[in-house]
Amino acid sequence: MRLEEKITIKNPQGLHARPAALLAQIANKYDVLVQLKKGKTVVDGKSIMGILMLEATKGSKITLIVEGDSAQEAFAEIKELLENEDPDK
Repeated sequence: MRLEEKITIKNPQGLHARPAALLAQIANKYDVLVQLKKGKTVVDGKSIMGILMLEATKGSKITLIVEGDSAQEAFAEIKELLENEDPDK
């Protein structure tokens, strides 16, 4: 299964170190391929450094791509993180 959706980053600090680490941690829980795309840049969603390379600030639009048997569960959890406006959650 492959899921893909454009998502707007709502965290006031964007995808800085802490949310990037949480995203990678979630992605690594599942046996799926996770990619994030911003403009022409596509990175591995299981790599903190890759996520940070996107330089995604609040309001940035990124495309979340998740492929694999657990794609629905992983996609839902990652999307929730990306759309969360509260940086402490």
